[in-house]
Amino acid sequence: MEQSQKHLLDHHKEKHFTAGEVVRDIIIGVSDGLTVPFALAAGLSGANASSSIILTAGIAEVAAGAISMGLGGYLAAKSEADHYMKELRREQEEIIAVPDTEAAEIAEILSQYGIQPHEYAPVVNALRKNPQAWLDFMMKFELGLEKPDPRRALESAFTIAIAYIIGGVVPLLPYVFIPIASKAVVASVVITLVALLVFGFAKGYFTGNKPIQSAVQTALIGAAASAAAYGMAKAVHP
Repeated sequence: MEQSQKHLLDHHKEKHFTAGEVVRDIIIGVSDGLTVPFALAAGLSGANASSSIILTAGIAEVAAGAISMGLGGYLAAKSEADHYMKELRREQEEIIAVPDTEAAEIAEILSQYGIQPHEYAPVVNALRKNPQAWLDFMMKFELGLEKPDPRRALESAFTIAIAYIIGGVVPLLPYVFIPIASKAVVASVVITLVALLVFGFAKGYFTGNKPIQSAVQTALIGAAASAAAYGMAKAVHP
């Protein structure tokens, strides 16, 4: 049995987001927090709005965006947990109703890793004697589902919201200290593009992508969004 389990672990390579769920939430929040208020501030600057108006609108957007993004993170994590519980109940019912069929599925799963019948038979028998271990095995290896943390939904909402606020503050800072919007927007562009480059590099590093390429792509997306907003505002209010 131990040899069969070791064989299974040697062949089973799980592919998870290596940076973790918290870092993923931070990336989501900061990414939108930097880009959306940046584009809004640029657009209002293009419409010749004053720094005070831009700052007021920016703060309102950051507050609304943080709530919206946080709620989205909460609902996503809650849906994931609900899906897990639904599948858990279904698997429990199947283990009780059709145990032989479920046992055959265990054998099929193990055989996919090259384990021979004489090797996996003890594993199947052992799982049939332990309903909880059997259920955990089916959830993980048949359905590919990990048991979610019950605190995950609230933690995700809080993390995304705070990250959005932190990101959103960056493009608005120049408007706090520079009363002339035409000058503040230049400072905002410089500061935010630097922040996007740094953020993009960190995102690429933590997610296993090419950091420099990620930095350039992230900055280009933010620059394109702000340029489009500024250009459209200028076209309407030359």
